[in-house]
Amino acid sequence: MMFKCNFESAKEIQYGKHVSLDALLLHFMTENHLEYTIDPDKNGSMEQLRFIMALEDGEFYAPCSDEMFMMLLEEGLPSPLLDEYLQQWKIFIALTRNFCSERELASRFIQLARHKFRMVLASPIVIPSRLMKRLVTIFMTQSGIDDPYRDIRKALNRRGAKIVDSETFDNMVNGCLDGVEECGRIDDLRHHLDMIEVERLMRISTLSDNWSPESFDEESFRKADIDSEIRHTSRLFAPVASALDNSEGPMRILYLPNRAGGLMFDLQVVKALLRLGHRVIMALKEGFFFEQPTFWDRDHDPILAERFNGAHFVSEDKLSKNQLLEIMSKHPFVVISDGTREKFNPYRCSVSFARAWKECDLIVAKGQSMNKRLINTCHDFTRDIVSFYRNEEGRFILDYRPKADSAHKFSERYIANKAEEIIQQMRQAREQGKTVMFYSGIIGSVPGQTQQAIKVITAYVNHLRNQLDDAFIINPGEHFEEGMDADDLMYMWEKVQRSGFINVWRFQTYFDIEKSFEIMGMKVPPVWTGKDATYSTGCTKEMHIALDVQKAYPELQIISPSPEKFFRRREYGVGKFCDVAIDSCG
Repeated sequence: MMFKCNFESAKEIQYGKHVSLDALLLHFMTENHLEYTIDPDKNGSMEQLRFIMALEDGEFYAPCSDEMFMMLLEEGLPSPLLDEYLQQWKIFIALTRNFCSERELASRFIQLARHKFRMVLASPIVIPSRLMKRLVTIFMTQSGIDDPYRDIRKALNRRGAKIVDSETFDNMVNGCLDGVEECGRIDDLRHHLDMIEVERLMRISTLSDNWSPESFDEESFRKADIDSEIRHTSRLFAPVASALDNSEGPMRILYLPNRAGGLMFDLQVVKALLRLGHRVIMALKEGFFFEQPTFWDRDHDPILAERFNGAHFVSEDKLSKNQLLEIMSKHPFVVISDGTREKFNPYRCSVSFARAWKECDLIVAKGQSMNKRLINTCHDFTRDIVSFYRNEEGRFILDYRPKADSAHKFSERYIANKAEEIIQQMRQAREQGKTVMFYSGIIGSVPGQTQQAIKVITAYVNHLRNQLDDAFIINPGEHFEEGMDADDLMYMWEKVQRSGFINVWRFQTYFDIEKSFEIMGMKVPPVWTGKDATYSTGCTKEMHIALDVQKAYPELQIISPSPEKFFRRREYGVGKFCDVAIDSCG
């Protein structure tokens, strides 16, 4: 496989360049259990991945650093990769010996791990963290120990809370800093003071990054000289201060913590951001991942539950865009699960996490492992990222990575305004005595046929406009905007559909499609044969809405195939125009 060694950057590794490379990439995905087409229940689709990653057509993304990915594609076993595997081996062996009291069971786990590692070393293409995830899952399911580090995290949180409540912490956060009185304007001074507080808190929150559970105490904390750090790296925080300037309105921030104990300090950062008017979503782990805090920790840790007082916890892992935005509008501080028990892995993240990333303006990610995957990668992201941690030498590192130039973000206000424009046109049409009709049809449920679908629906709507007198017909295809995904469009159309101004709601039939192609002077292509609105999961969602709206407005007339034919389908795909499969279980 000569092509393996010819790449200078992971960005060059793409689908469609070479059949052997495609096979290797598929091998990589299947061996790491990340391939959506093989296991769609566990892995996110490419459309969901694009909520987080700004991927170009054909671009391949591996959930690890570029350096790690290049090593995994090399022939043989590079020494740094071997070291990574050995590190995972040591961690797993320590986990087994420390938390499995039955010697025979512990021996079985160790022997099993030895077999797994021999296989991986013989053909090293598994990401080390994915291997660890696999072994830990076996350990938890076979031993019956669902969270071996629960008490450790509780102890770390207890020590962290004690430090946060101390006079030392108060002095470090609120002590005066020379030179701030030189600001010329009150609002400048206020923003400057706010940013000093946020910077201090972020730096303080990383002090525990390299502490062992035994050294996690106030004495270690007292030795830090945060203000001296700030003076020596005065420009380091400037991009963050600029990003947090809410002169254009409050920001939505997704905050990713990295360790229990340090979480107590992270909550102080969040508290400061909330005081500045921003809205924050914090994403915790779904289950055991060593010292990383989990979504369920507050159920077992009274101190943590107290510190999260006022936060709104959402356990739903498949929030729709509408549901997420409604929750965020009501609650300034929301806590969700990222859906994983491993390092940052967009393929395995929950739908709620992917949507939270998409709807936020800024990602604040803490920890060195996050820095490797968010900063030390050639791939671009859809949102601005602040990555911060403290290295092994104790130096504070902060990186700011702006979102990709190609990344679109349609604000809630922008989409709502587009919906309101359409509603205003409907209102005027009703006032003029016209019948308002909404036409629901396939826009993107046929893969690769989105533009053709717009032509099909537009041809038929124009036909209806010529046939029907005094009818105002809404054609969704005429309002399609490049860059909007299905989430954005469904959010916009639901506002229109629930406005109460629709007299007739018509769903596309197969006869409509035949007529459209006849109008366009074409035969119906095989890919369109037999299609109608029931084929579209977007239309399925709209049928649910139509029936719901009809309860509030009984005069609404629905013209469509039988509703039962729609309901064999699942929820529309995450971020997809393309349909998801029919549920074979009905």
